[in-house]
Amino acid sequence: MSQTTSPRWRAVAGMGLACVLSTPAGAHEPAGTATLPGIVVVGQRTLQGTPASLDRVHVADVPARAQRSVSEVLERVPGVAAHDRQSHAQDVQLTIRGFGARSAFGVRGLQVFADGIPATMPDGQGQVSHVPLEALDRVEVLRGPFSALYGNAAGGVIEFFSADPPARMRWSADMAGGSDGLLRESLSWAGPWSDAQGAGGDDVAVGGDHGGSAGVMRDDHGLRAGTDADGSAGGNATPGTGYRLDASHFATGGYRRHSRAQRDTAQARLLFASDRGMQLALTANTLALSADDPQGLTWAQARAAPRAASAGALAFDTRKRVRQSQVGLQLVQALGDAHRLRLETWGGQRDTFQMLSIPAMAQVAPGSGGGVIDLARTYAGVDLRWQLDAHLRGRALGLTVGIESQRSSEHRLGFENFVGDTLGVVGALRRDQRDRVANRDAYAELRWAFAPRWSATAGIRHSRIDFRSRDAYIAPGNPDDSGALHYAQTTPVVGVAWQATPWLEVYGNAGRGFETPSFAELGYRADGRSGLNDALRPARTHSAELGLRGQRGAHAFDLVAFASRTRDELVVASNLGGRSTYTNAATTRRRGWELSASGPLAARWRYALAYSRLDARYLEGFGTCRAPPCAQPDTYVAAGNRIPATAPQSLWAQLRYAPTPVLDLFAQASAVARIQADDGNTADAPGYALLDLGAERHWRIGRMTLDGFVRLDNVLDRHAIGAVIVNDANGRYFEPAPGRGWVLGLSLRD
Repeated sequence: MSQTTSPRWRAVAGMGLACVLSTPAGAHEPAGTATLPGIVVVGQRTLQGTPASLDRVHVADVPARAQRSVSEVLERVPGVAAHDRQSHAQDVQLTIRGFGARSAFGVRGLQVFADGIPATMPDGQGQVSHVPLEALDRVEVLRGPFSALYGNAAGGVIEFFSADPPARMRWSADMAGGSDGLLRESLSWAGPWSDAQGAGGDDVAVGGDHGGSAGVMRDDHGLRAGTDADGSAGGNATPGTGYRLDASHFATGGYRRHSRAQRDTAQARLLFASDRGMQLALTANTLALSADDPQGLTWAQARAAPRAASAGALAFDTRKRVRQSQVGLQLVQALGDAHRLRLETWGGQRDTFQMLSIPAMAQVAPGSGGGVIDLARTYAGVDLRWQLDAHLRGRALGLTVGIESQRSSEHRLGFENFVGDTLGVVGALRRDQRDRVANRDAYAELRWAFAPRWSATAGIRHSRIDFRSRDAYIAPGNPDDSGALHYAQTTPVVGVAWQATPWLEVYGNAGRGFETPSFAELGYRADGRSGLNDALRPARTHSAELGLRGQRGAHAFDLVAFASRTRDELVVASNLGGRSTYTNAATTRRRGWELSASGPLAARWRYALAYSRLDARYLEGFGTCRAPPCAQPDTYVAAGNRIPATAPQSLWAQLRYAPTPVLDLFAQASAVARIQADDGNTADAPGYALLDLGAERHWRIGRMTLDGFVRLDNVLDRHAIGAVIVNDANGRYFEPAPGRGWVLGLSLRD
C-alpha cells in the first residue's frame, strides 16, 4: 500500500486472507492495484490477494433499522439465512450455506464473535441475543473453507464490531415505536480522553476504517492475522483513543400471542494507545432479557391463526430469562517494524432460566430431566499470537503463529414444571449436573505474494476439545450419568488469488473443517442407557470454492460457486417430551452459488442485490426413531432428501432514491423458496416474497442533527412462515412471520 494512504482507511487482513484494503474515493493507488466497493453498497476492499468470500455490512448503510435483532443486518449477505423467529425466547435462526440448520436453539456450526469476544462456546454452541445493536458499527461474514481456521465450526464466521470513540465528544438519543407494541430507547455518550485529541474534528478509528472499525480487536477484519497489500503491518500510526458508553431498552408485545419481550443492554468501550506502539481496547457489556415463548404451530394452526401460541405455551406459561455480563481485553504491541504480539482475553457469565411445556406425564420416567431449565454458565479464554511481516525473494511475506485456550463451565439444574395440578411453576428437582468443556488449539498461517498479480495463503489449526460431566442427581431408575469425552482434529486450508485485470480478481480455496457435538447433544444416549452419548463422532467437512469479483466504474459484483461434503453429519435420532437424542448420519452434500451486485442506476438512484442458490441433501439414507430410546431405528430418512431449514433459493434486493441530500427513499424485497421442516421431507414451509418501503430524513438544528425514519414492512400483507423448528416431534414446525407492520423512529445527536 502506498504510504500516502490515510491510516483511517487501512484495514488488516485476517486469518485465511492475504490482505483486505479500503481506500476512499479518489485516493492515490499504486500501479497495478484497484479497489472494490463491498457487497451491497457497504465498505470497500481490494482485488489483490483475498482468496475467500468475505462480506462487510456497515450499519450506517442499513436504512430505518428497528433494532429488533441482527437479522436486519445479516439478511443482505449472500449465503446467509438469518430468520427472525418472532420469539425473543429463541435466538435468531442463523445458517451459512446450510450449516447450522439443525439447531433447535441458539447458533450451531458457525463461529460468532462480538468485539473480539467469542459468542460461541468451545463445544460449538453459540448465541447472538447479547449483541449490542445500539452500538453496532459493522458486521463481517466469512464463508467457506477458511472458517475452519477458527476451530470447532465448518460453516462460517460472523463478527460484530461496535463503533469506536469519535475524535470529539458526542452524544445521541434514539427512540422508535411501531406495531405490536414495539418501543425502543437508547442513549450514547462518546469522546476522546482529551480535547486536544479531537482538534481535527474527524472521527479517528483504532487500526481501521470508516471511523468505527475493530481496531485492536481481531486485526480489524475480525480475522486473526495479516498484512496490507505491500506486506506492511496494518493499523494506524496514530490511533484514536477514548471512551464510548451505550445503553438501550427494547420492548415488544410481539406479533404472536404470548410473545411479549423486554431486552436491556449496556456497553462500555475504552480505547488506549501509547507512543511505544501499544494499542489496548477494553469492552464490557451486559444483557437482561425476559421473553415469553409462543412455540411453534402445526400447518393448520399457522394458516388459520398465525398470531396464535401453542396450547402448551399457554398452559405452562413458557418463558425465558437471561442475564449475561462479560468483559474482553485486546492488546497489540509492536516489536519493531516487522513483529507484533497480540493478546486477547475475555471472561463472562450467563444465567438462563427457561420454562418448557413438557407434559407432566412425559416426566414420569426416572430419566427425565424435567420441564424447567436453570443453567449457570461461566466462560473465559485467552488467545496469543505473534505476527511477522517480511519479504521472501523480494515479495511480501506474512506469518502468524498463535495459541488459544477456552473453557466453559456449567451448573445445569432441571426441575419439574408443575406442582400438583398447577402448571408452569418450578417443581421437584430432576437434574443436577456440572459440565465443563475446554479447548486448547494451536494455529499457523502463511501468506505470500509470490508473483506480481498472485498471492497465496495456507493455514493449519490443531484443536483438542475435552468434555467432562459430573452427575449429582442419582435416583432409582436414573443412574450416574457422569463421563468424559475427548476430540482432536487438524484442519488445513489453502487459497490462491489472481488479479486478472485491474478490475477483476479470481480466487479459489479448499480446506477441511469439523464440528463436535455440543453438551446438549451429548446429554442423552440413543440406546436409553446412562452416561454421555459417546457414540457420537465429530462431523468432518471437506469444502472448496471458486469465485470472481470485480468493479467496472461504480458497479461492483461478486460471484462464487462452492461445494462441501460432510461425513458423520450430526442429526436428531429421536425427539419426544423435550428429550432429544442425536446420531451421525452418513454423508451430506452442500453445493451452490452466490451472486451479489451493487451500483448506481442514475445520479440519485442506487441498487443492491444478493442471490443465493443452495442444494443441501443427504447423500445416504439413515434411520431414526419416533421416540427414545432408539436402540433400533423405526423411521428411515431416504438418500436425496433435502436437509431441513435450508432454502434452495433466496433473494434480497434494494432500490434507493435520494431526491435531495437530506432525504432517502427505499424499496426492499426479499424472497425465499420452499423449506423442508423435517429430515423425512414430510412437511415444508411454502416459499414467500415480501416487500418493504421506507424513508429517512435529516434536519440540522444548530449544532445538532435530527434524523427521522418511517418504514412499512410486508406492505402487501403476505402470509409467510418466517422459520421452522426442525424435526419437532409434535408436528409444530412452523413459526409465522408478521403481516403488515410499521416502525417510526427519531434520533437526536450532537
